[in-house]
Amino acid sequence: MSVRFLFPAALLAVGGASLDAADWPQFLGPDRTGVTSGEGLAESWPKEGPPVAWRKAVGQGYSGTAVKDGRAVLFHRVDNSETIECLNAADGKPIWIHKYPATYRQGYNPDHGPRGFPAIDGGRVYTMGANGSARCVDFATGKEIWGVETAEKYGARTSFFGLACSPLIDGNAVLLSIGGRDGAGVIALNKDSGALLWKATDQEADYSAPTMATLHGKRRALFFLREGLFGLDPKTGATGFSFHWRARMHASVNAATPVVVGDRIFLTSSYSTGDNLLEVGKDGSLKSVWSGDSFSSQYATPMHKDGFLYGLAGRHDSYEGTSPRCVELATGKVRWTLPGLKAAAMIMAGENLLVLTEGGELLRLKARADKPVVTARAQILGSGVRAQPSLAEGKLFARDGRRLVCVDLTAGE
Repeated sequence: MSVRFLFPAALLAVGGASLDAADWPQFLGPDRTGVTSGEGLAESWPKEGPPVAWRKAVGQGYSGTAVKDGRAVLFHRVDNSETIECLNAADGKPIWIHKYPATYRQGYNPDHGPRGFPAIDGGRVYTMGANGSARCVDFATGKEIWGVETAEKYGARTSFFGLACSPLIDGNAVLLSIGGRDGAGVIALNKDSGALLWKATDQEADYSAPTMATLHGKRRALFFLREGLFGLDPKTGATGFSFHWRARMHASVNAATPVVVGDRIFLTSSYSTGDNLLEVGKDGSLKSVWSGDSFSSQYATPMHKDGFLYGLAGRHDSYEGTSPRCVELATGKVRWTLPGLKAAAMIMAGENLLVLTEGGELLRLKARADKPVVTARAQILGSGVRAQPSLAEGKLFARDGRRLVCVDLTAGE
């Protein structure tokens, strides 16, 4: 497996569009869909590209930036410390820094930084590092409230590229995929104390971020694990349904987050695995509506709009890279493909798709099903883009291997 693979799979949800354009408090935004209203974005960019509000040097890692109430939370590795850093979102100036010893070392990839996205909830910040160190700190001060070493306590396993779960907060629980032993494949920790609420499955963790869904009136935490999809009761950890879906080869991962539209769940994976649209019955049964290779996405999660999925098709670690693509949800029919970008991440902002390439180029496309239309492009970063960007109050927060930038997308020509 190529070491170029490790784009944070925790990187990259469910089917509705968020109407809150002010905050991006967790992985893939307010409702973990990668979709926002796009309110306040300029119709066109200046010729030199949208202005960069500020830049900041960063350490190792592939974690994106959570943004809430005018503050941006960066999670990275600086020297031998995993570092949670709170910045003023307007100018990038530091507000507080919290550090703890970093223990992750791995041979598949030279970057030893955290992979999972921070989550901001109820005045606190929740993170999980590359070796499974879970932390809760005060959003106002950075003071640690609790810390749990999941490798020591629950036998968390780092797999190919370290642990990459972006914490999912539901009620009083922090839900984490850790691939632990003795039935601790998934754990729920009390968000106030870090105490164990429940553990579930013997599954090895993979690189897909979990998401929440309501299916036939029942809340389910969806985890796309090593062997496939699991729908768990978020209060007890009981398995409501499961579906085997993975590659036959060992050196493979499930990485894209499940996409939920109504009572249907869309799964996509690479390594000759492909795609499957599942319909969930009232009794928890699963029926395949269609399967194929419309996306076969290695890690990027598609986004849904008006009966169509927009995402990145193919393998990021291949020579060709990935391509933005539009697929009809009901049938799996490919409506269009825009090849040659080697794209790394995507956000849907209203009627626009913001596509950030590996090489640091930002493109804006119209989110339309008939054909791809590129309306703007600008170089905002260098090479080596891996982290999922964030969009809050018209500002795009994105990073490559050396720096984090805040780009003002409200500024027009």
